[in-house]
Amino acid sequence: MNKTLGEEDLDVLFRRARTHRSWRDERVTGDLLGAVYDLAKWGPTTNNTCPARFFFVVSGAAKQRLKPHLNPGNVVQTMAAPATAIIAYDLAFYEYMPKLSPKPGARESWQKRSPAELQEAAFRNGSLQAGYFIIAARALGLDCGPMSGFDNTGVDREFFSGTAVKSNLLCNLGYGDGASMRPRAGRLDFSEACRIL
Repeated sequence: MNKTLGEEDLDVLFRRARTHRSWRDERVTGDLLGAVYDLAKWGPTTNNTCPARFFFVVSGAAKQRLKPHLNPGNVVQTMAAPATAIIAYDLAFYEYMPKLSPKPGARESWQKRSPAELQEAAFRNGSLQAGYFIIAARALGLDCGPMSGFDNTGVDREFFSGTAVKSNLLCNLGYGDGASMRPRAGRLDFSEACRIL
């Protein structure tokens, strides 16, 4: 397990990967979306809670349901994307603990937590899983356009009414059209962002 990825692989996942806002007219299949999830699901979470939930907006009807809840600057790119993942988290994630944890009583242990503790655990670990999902999508040849410019309350009402699921972020998926790519923004150097203690 100590194998290092090659430079080309690292470019695909990180150095040359970009946030895309325009898309080629190429379909993203359900099989490919499933493959992305099947890769992303292996990333670690606290006690293997796996609270992220992924809802793929692909059909015209689903796009029209999402559209009113987007910030104006995100409408065109999202409507043009072959797929948009609503990446959410489930506050009742503990219901799956009998499958996810070999520890007896794992579900009951989480059920005893306060709403604030459940929110913190679900949001933190669901956000981790969102990061794994983006890396998995890139690894399988997709370009990504993650964003937070939308009305969470509206999306939750439209897609998750009556459930314990809450939206976290959106991620457009497809094959990016690099012709209109913005210049890449800077990043902090190691000395600016890191300390070895």
